[in-house]
Amino acid sequence: MKFSCEKYLLQNAINTASHAAAAKSTIPSLEGLLVEAKDDFVTISGYDLKTGIRTRIPADVSDIGSVVLNARLFGDIVRRMPDDFMTFSSSDQLNVTLSCAMSVFEIMGSSAEDYPEMPVVDYQSSITVPQNVMRSMISETKFAISDNESRPIHTGSLFEIEGGVLTVVSVDGYRLALRREPLESSEITKGSFVVPGSALAEVEKIADDTEKPLKITLGSRHILFTIDDTELISRRLEGEFLNYRQAIPQSASFTVEVDRIDFMNSIERVSLIINDRLKSPVKCVFGDGKIKMQSVTALGRAFDECEMKGSANDLEIGFNNRYLLDALKAAPADILRILLSSGVSPCVIIPAEGAQNFLYMILPVRLKAGE
Repeated sequence: MKFSCEKYLLQNAINTASHAAAAKSTIPSLEGLLVEAKDDFVTISGYDLKTGIRTRIPADVSDIGSVVLNARLFGDIVRRMPDDFMTFSSSDQLNVTLSCAMSVFEIMGSSAEDYPEMPVVDYQSSITVPQNVMRSMISETKFAISDNESRPIHTGSLFEIEGGVLTVVSVDGYRLALRREPLESSEITKGSFVVPGSALAEVEKIADDTEKPLKITLGSRHILFTIDDTELISRRLEGEFLNYRQAIPQSASFTVEVDRIDFMNSIERVSLIINDRLKSPVKCVFGDGKIKMQSVTALGRAFDECEMKGSANDLEIGFNNRYLLDALKAAPADILRILLSSGVSPCVIIPAEGAQNFLYMILPVRLKAGE
C-alpha cells in the first residue's frame, strides 16, 4: 500500500477516528486504527465494539491496501511531522514507512484481517438536521444523561420524532433536560430511539458549527450518523425510557422570570464554600421581586441575592448547586421562566420568550430545620 496526502488532513482523520479506538483491550487490534487506501481516498477507522468511527480523506493512492497501526503511536508521529505533504507506504510484511520532508519513521503494523468488522446498519429510515442544530441539542441536554449502569437505557438520550419535530430528552433520576427543534427532512412520521451518551459526545465533537446536513440513519439494532465524510456507528440502547411527559408537572402555583446570567452568577458565588467533601444544598427563597440564596458548610456561610420578576410568596426550595448550575449554563435563552409549586415539587425552567424549544426540570433537595 502506498499513498500521499496533506499532513493536516491525515492528522484530523486520525484525531477523529481515535475517539472510537479502545484505550486498553484484550484484543490488540482494537487499540489501533484501520488504514485503507483505494480509489483516490484513504479511510481511517476506529472501533471499540460499541462505537465505530470511519472517516475518509482525499489522497494520491499509488497502491491500494490496508493495515492496522497503534492509534496512539500513529497519532503522535503524524502530529509531530512538519506541515507538508506526507507519504505512507507499507510492505507485504506490514513494515510501515511514514515520511514528511526530512522526517522518516519506520514502524510495524498488523494485519487488517485481524480488525473486527464494523456492523452494517440495516436501513429502516432516516432524518436530516443541520450540524449546528444537532450540536446544540446534544450540548444542551448531555449534562442530564445518567452514568448509573443499573439503568442502561438512561445512559443515553431519547430521540423522539413526531409531527416533523425532533425532541431530545436526557434524564438521570434527579433532573431532566429536553430540547426540541423542527426537522429539516424526515422519513419518520412518528418514532423514537435511544442513543448512548458516549456516542453523542463524539457526534458533538465531529459536527461543525455550520448548517451543512447531518444524516441519522436508523437500523434495527444500530444507528448511523453521517457527517460530511465521516460516519459514526453506534448500537441502540434497548429498554423502556422514562415517560417524560408524565414526569413534567402540567401546572405550577408560581411563575417568575429571571435573568439567566445574573441567577447563574449568584449561584456560583454561594457555591464557593461547597465542595465534594463539604456538600450542602443552596437554599433559594423566591420572594417579591428577589431570590435570596444561602449556603452553609463547615467553611462558613454565603449569602447572595438576584432580582426577578414576579413573586412566589417567599417559597423556600433547596437545590443541589451543580444540578441547578448545569441547567442554567446549558439554557439557550437570556431570560428564563421558572415554574414553582412547593418546596418538594420539581422546579421547571423554560424560555420566557420565543419558541418553547427547551425545558429543564430539577428535583429539589429537602431542607433540614435550620438550613
